[in-house]
Amino acid sequence: MNSLETINELTGKIIGASFKVHSALGPGLLESSYKECLFYELSKEGLFVEKEKALPLVYEEIKLDIGYRLDLFVENKVVVEIKSIEAFTDVHTAQVLTYLKLTRCKVGLLINFNVADLKKGIKRLIL
Repeated sequence: MNSLETINELTGKIIGASFKVHSALGPGLLESSYKECLFYELSKEGLFVEKEKALPLVYEEIKLDIGYRLDLFVENKVVVEIKSIEAFTDVHTAQVLTYLKLTRCKVGLLINFNVADLKKGIKRLIL
């Protein structure tokens, strides 16, 4: 399987698990609730998932540990940023794109659980 197929399969599993969590919990909870449940579902599938992974900022020759954290980092390939907000803004998209640059990953998922239809709450971002 080539790397694009692997990434597509991986994002498919993440999105599927997100739908399962959203179906069980519905909208209106805190981001942390969705993050914990999605972490549980992905781990249960046998995926390597890091939660609240520290992300240092490297500028020229200095490394700054200034508190950036990835909500979920799946298989060292996909950045997952979880929201429970009214609607996405450009800042949310920019945040994920910045995380992709800092991790040197190609694909990120921005997932807003605070929607009636989760299909409208998922953005797949590619760098």
